[in-house]
Formats: sequence, C-alpha cells, structure tokens
Amino acid sequence: MEIISNTIDFNIDGETAVSIGKFDGVHMGHRRLLEEILSKKKEGLKSCVFTFDPAPAVCFGLSDGLEITTKAEKRKIFEELGIDVLIEFPLTCESASISPESFVEDILVSKMHAKFIAAGTDLSFGYKGRGNAALLNELAPKYGFEVKTIEKIFMDGREVSSTYIRECVERGEMEKVSLYLSKPLSIEGEVVYGKGLGHGLGFPTVNLEPEDTKLLPPFGVYKSLVVIDSKVYKGLSNVGCKPTVTDEKRIGLETYIYDFDENIYGKNIKVSLLKFVRKEQKFAGIDELKAQLQLDIENNR
Repeated sequence: MEIISNTIDFNIDGETAVSIGKFDGVHMGHRRLLEEILSKKKEGLKSCVFTFDPAPAVCFGLSDGLEITTKAEKRKIFEELGIDVLIEFPLTCESASISPESFVEDILVSKMHAKFIAAGTDLSFGYKGRGNAALLNELAPKYGFEVKTIEKIFMDGREVSSTYIRECVERGEMEKVSLYLSKPLSIEGEVVYGKGLGHGLGFPTVNLEPEDTKLLPPFGVYKSLVVIDSKVYKGLSNVGCKPTVTDEKRIGLETYIYDFDENIYGKNIKVSLLKFVRKEQKFAGIDELKAQLQLDIENNR
C-alpha cells in the first residue's frame, strides 16, 4: 500500500475509486464504503482512502485526539484489506479553507483522478465542511466520475457510528464495542519490561504501553485474547496504573496469559479486550492483591 502523508503536493498515477472519511474504528459502516472502492479494482481503478491528519475535530479543538484506532492501526487495517493508496492529507488553517468545489476539482479530480467515489450520507469536506454527497452528485457529470451514496448501518435500532462506539469504550461495554466494530477493541505493541511484580506474585504478566492517542476503557480488569506469532491465547488484562504497587501515573496494559510461560520481551503482540471484570482498585497490601488476582484468574479462564 502506498502512503501519502505530510504533503498536499501529490499526484496519483492512474484512475481511482475513492472514499473520504476519518475511519475511526474502521467499523462495519466504514467497511461498507471500503468494499465499494475495492470492488472497482476489477475495473482497473486503484482503491484510495482519503483521510485528514489530524482529523478536523482535533484540528479545531473539538476533540481530545484519542482514537478507537490509532494512525498505525488504521494503516495496518487498510493494508490488510487491500487498499492501494492511503492519503493522510495534512489539515491546516490553509488547507481547511479550500472551498468544497476546489476540493473536488483540485484534489479529487486533478490529483487523484477519481472516477468513482463512495460517499457516506454524513460526508463533509471543504471549507467549514460544506461539501457533501449532494455536491458530489451535482458535480459528477462535469468531471466524469460516478458517486455511490452509502446509507448508514443500524443495529438494534441504533446507528453504527464511531461516536457511539467511543461512548461504549468509555463505559467499558466491551461486548457492545466488539459487536459494532465487528471485532474487539485491541491494543498492539512491543512487549516491554515491567518491574517483575507479577512474576514475584506468582502470576507472570506481559506489559504493553498503549500509544498516547489510543482510546482506552475505564481502568480495570478485562477478559482478553492475546495473539502471539499468529497463535491465540486466553488472557486477563489490567488497564491502568497498578495503584497497589506503584505511585506512578503512567497508564499501561498488563496481561496474564493462560497456559503460557515464554520469554517474549521485544515481540509485537495484540491484546483484545473482551469483557469488563472489575474496576482497578488499591488493596491494603500485597497479600490482599495476590488473593484477588488468584480469584480473578480462576473465575475468568
């Protein structure tokens, strides 16, 4: 997959099928859009995802910048799906002032050679987000591209959206997150050295440091799945700061892996959070913590 980032000066070689959006979570609604542009590859069009970096809400101070899927995670998902080109268009005061009409002519047509555009009903682009699917349909005959508007997906009477999924993550409703994302919320990264406290307690764990931009659920213990070298293991993960054993405020992900006892420091692994078990809490001492960990492990296998 070709990645075009940190520049507004680019030109894609060949005609493209394009989808525009934030794609936070890359949920089932997003995947419907991606399926449309991927289907055009058989007609000789390159599949192209256009995103803004940072997202408009972050650029204008309307968001905390935390994401269900980080930039690195989105890149990996797009590549696995078979996207040909990913554009991470730098959003600045200058680039945000481009009129919707100029955005279509100068970027979609001149730079990207768009022949097909998959548009969500809530698509917005150009100055103050005034561009939308209706404008694309209006300009399509002039510039010779096709537009397909994709309706929202609803489950249990609720719209599948990044906003709602974020709310579920923030409440620790991991089963709902898995349902609406069509996969669990995952944290990927390199296993780093902790303080060896889990091993000392008789419960060896692996530690990950989530990216600063990663949206995490409430501090607590979660049932999890751990992928190591393509093998899947059951796990029990703690999201938080481990208040019983340290006063540090650094947020980490610590996971006990069932039926596993290998040295994997430095390996990249993926931990998926499946279900909330209990809140993180500060115990009176190590013995009380150890007893609770034993219960957690026995009750959540």
